[in-house]
Amino acid sequence: MLMRTLAALGATAALAVPAMAQDIDMPFALDWKFEGPAAPYFVAVDKGYFADAGLAVEISEGAGSLDAIPKVATGAFPVGFADINSVIRFLDQNPEAPVTAVMMIYDKPPFAVVGRKSLGVETPADLPGKVLGAPPPDGAWAQFPIFAAENDLNMDEIEVEPVGFPTREPMLAEGKVASVTGFSFSSVLNLERLGVAPDDISVILMADYGVDLYGNAIIVNTNFAETNPEAVTGFLTAIAQGWSDAIADPAAAVESLLERNPAADAALETRRLQLAIDDNVLTDFVKDNGLGGIDAARMESGLEQTKSVYEFQNAPDAAALFDDSYLPPAEARMLQ
Repeated sequence: MLMRTLAALGATAALAVPAMAQDIDMPFALDWKFEGPAAPYFVAVDKGYFADAGLAVEISEGAGSLDAIPKVATGAFPVGFADINSVIRFLDQNPEAPVTAVMMIYDKPPFAVVGRKSLGVETPADLPGKVLGAPPPDGAWAQFPIFAAENDLNMDEIEVEPVGFPTREPMLAEGKVASVTGFSFSSVLNLERLGVAPDDISVILMADYGVDLYGNAIIVNTNFAETNPEAVTGFLTAIAQGWSDAIADPAAAVESLLERNPAADAALETRRLQLAIDDNVLTDFVKDNGLGGIDAARMESGLEQTKSVYEFQNAPDAAALFDDSYLPPAEARMLQ
């Protein structure tokens, strides 16, 4: 039933796409709320980078990658932002779904275990015998078995407490769990906002402990992309411009965010954006090669790690999971 729906909606979306001579509507589905790391996309709107490419882009909030991916796969949105590892599993379960990743944003994924030192959590070896709060749809929780395997942790020795996204950090702040899974830049700042002292917070980035996975990427509906390749390349060019500007002046970028989310705290979201830049986006690989591409060997290593904890229904094909043919030239993707 899902595949028939995908096919029907995808075909409808392809037929409904206007010609390149006109401004093309490209609504963009985020995976999360309007927080600091979303600011570069609003910069691209406000500075006219999308408009310069002949695109009309409206950005929508999301509720996780498992919310964003079907939106793009069904053609409801031509482009979105989602964890590539969730895309990999979605395509394994729905191999004909017209969705793929086209631009890596989080070269180093923010998947983390965030704990409190006062509750005895500072390293992976501290997790057995303690309670870990994990939202079932959380991208970091989805990768936790790989992290556990790479660090010789017995999952049976860790008490996992399913928690909701809104209660995750409050439960850690109240000491009801000793650590949580989440995105590093969000969980840390949420804990500080709840009154947890910064020096009591421990951040265990999975990428620093043997996990070779990539993080969030721009994803596209492949029916739309095949019909509108220039629009997709123009969209990705604007994304790179937005990130370049945000890296040069994070505080100014957050001003664009605040226009859409006036209740946000400017200082907090600027720091959240800076953490994402420093830890996830502006890696040595990106400095050398520009935003958006991937290393094929690392991608294969990540797939092998995924195989160790996830039983694929079909042999994963890296070419179907990430398509770099829509990327603009590297010089258009350099961030500094």
